Amino acid sequence: MKQYLDLVKTVIESGSWQDNRTGVRTLRIPGAMMRMDLQKDGFPAVTTKKLAFKSVIGELVGFLRGSRNAAEFRALGCKVWDQNANENAQWLANPYRMGEDDLGPVYGVQWRAWPGYKLLEATQSAQIEDALRQGWRQVAALQDEGVGKVLMYKAIDQLRECLDAVVHNPNSRRILFHGWNCADLDSMALPPCHLLYHFLPDVASKEISLCLYVRSNDLGLGTPFNLAECAALLHLVARLTGYTPRWFTYFIGDAHIYETHMDMLREQLTREPLPAPRLVISERVPAFAATGKYEPEWLEQIEPSDFALEGYQHHPPLTAPMAV
Repeated sequence: MKQYLDLVKTVIESGSWQDNRTGVRTLRIPGAMMRMDLQKDGFPAVTTKKLAFKSVIGELVGFLRGSRNAAEFRALGCKVWDQNANENAQWLANPYRMGEDDLGPVYGVQWRAWPGYKLLEATQSAQIEDALRQGWRQVAALQDEGVGKVLMYKAIDQLRECLDAVVHNPNSRRILFHGWNCADLDSMALPPCHLLYHFLPDVASKEISLCLYVRSNDLGLGTPFNLAECAALLHLVARLTGYTPRWFTYFIGDAHIYETHMDMLREQLTREPLPAPRLVISERVPAFAATGKYEPEWLEQIEPSDFALEGYQHHPPLTAPMAV
């Protein structure tokens, strides 16, 4: 995790102070990157403090299930959504909030059931028939500025489509999904921070890599959490598609440190990083490379207990308040 500590040090030494929606100032730099070799460097779990691994995996499993409710995340061992669901004044006043613990169509909803629409002219029968063949359904007929049109709808499982492409079209450079749905941003408790995920299989070596773009990243609490979560996702995708996880590249747009996190991070910089652990996925989760059987339905069947860190050594825990 030396790259992470180096980034923290860079922000402290060269960042500029910025105001933001939370009311807690941040020290930030625009544009940052970390590139990790998961085979040589191990699993990117922070060692200069204790990683809340149970919470990390609980959130990932919630995303895989398309959860939009903080209670569902809590049941999986992740409480990080509680404040955003129930203590964010802007969200509490949002007409799209559906009561206690509701989060709106965050992350996993977009991953697994992106609400897709096509507005087609009623006379374009070939287009309508093609959409129907692809699983779209007609939900309304309407007049749009005097032109007869049909509205088509489909919930798009972006993550499943990525796995299908890795297995059936691995040379594609379009194996990606994202969470930045402009039509839904105003109805989310929090717009996605990690929002673009690009899988890159290597057919010759049977290795798969992931490039992740994070628009805004809280280096104190968010970065260690997100690094581990998305690396775990890459390991799971690799397991289900017959590949070995290799390169994990982590791009950040706004890399920042909250003023209230400075003491925690300065303490971490005094600590020597320890050897990285290894991520172990339960044997009950089928390995495509061993079985030759493609079973993407395990995206929904996975449990938090299916993930474990082997050989995880860490310094004592450190805490800091989350800015909401």
